Amino acid sequence: MTRSEAKQDELGGLRQELAAQRQALLASLLVSAWVVEARDPYTGGHLWRVARMAHALALESGCAPREASRIAMAGFLHDLGKVGIPDAILRKPGRLTEAEFETIKTHPRVGARILSGHPLAELVVGVVHHHHEMPNGLGYPMGLVGAEIPLDARLVGICDAFDAMTSTRPYRAGMPIFKALNIIESELGRQFDPSLGALFVRMGRDAAFDAIVGHSDEGIPLQHCPACGPTLVRTRAVRAGDHLGCPACSARFVWTHADQDLRAVPTGERASAQELEPGLDRAQIEALVLDWADAIAGPE
Repeated sequence: MTRSEAKQDELGGLRQELAAQRQALLASLLVSAWVVEARDPYTGGHLWRVARMAHALALESGCAPREASRIAMAGFLHDLGKVGIPDAILRKPGRLTEAEFETIKTHPRVGARILSGHPLAELVVGVVHHHHEMPNGLGYPMGLVGAEIPLDARLVGICDAFDAMTSTRPYRAGMPIFKALNIIESELGRQFDPSLGALFVRMGRDAAFDAIVGHSDEGIPLQHCPACGPTLVRTRAVRAGDHLGCPACSARFVWTHADQDLRAVPTGERASAQELEPGLDRAQIEALVLDWADAIAGPE
């Protein structure tokens, strides 16, 4: 082997090592975001859904695949700052008071502070910090107006709001897709970016999000607790006979074969503490890291 070939091999090895380190950093961020989401029994799959819709909208709006992957990654991480919200507020079964909502409004700033100094921060911090800003200046935390809001934050903000509207909460059922799209259309230029919002509405009316709404992973719909609604998340590792607990009411379920799929069937018992532990979906995290590897790759 010549000296030049040896140097190329060494450089190749360093690039592989750097790529592996950056993927490990991304995985740790995704795990952190997933754990934060698991604190709220009614938001299972929210991060995955927002990421999937953001990726689709970014591509449809003309973003290159690498940029669309970066935006999807930021979409998964957008609520990282909710780690700083007390459980009494985050898990409150009813509507929030004005004071409680003021506390919720701190999470974009908290998320931005958490990311401060992180090697991947520049790829996602704009979305984390500004996904609740609105073109009319009535958003938070900074009240930015129009184009002052980063484009990726405007895009993720639409997906985030749509998923919130179509997801069930303790005090209301999730909206039908058509109704949520109509609301977005009515708020173009005020709450939502006019061009991105209009594109999102067209995509939604063409059924682009039908397989995402109400799901927590590709082809895996949320399942229902008879008392609490769609609070049961099935991870990729689940097998028939496994047990889980409803994170809202602690009812015990067993995964059972039904219609060539798995269905959570109530046992009439109370789940154990172990069965109520958030079951990290490592397979999903690993798949997302591979999907977004191009977005975090360093310069060639």
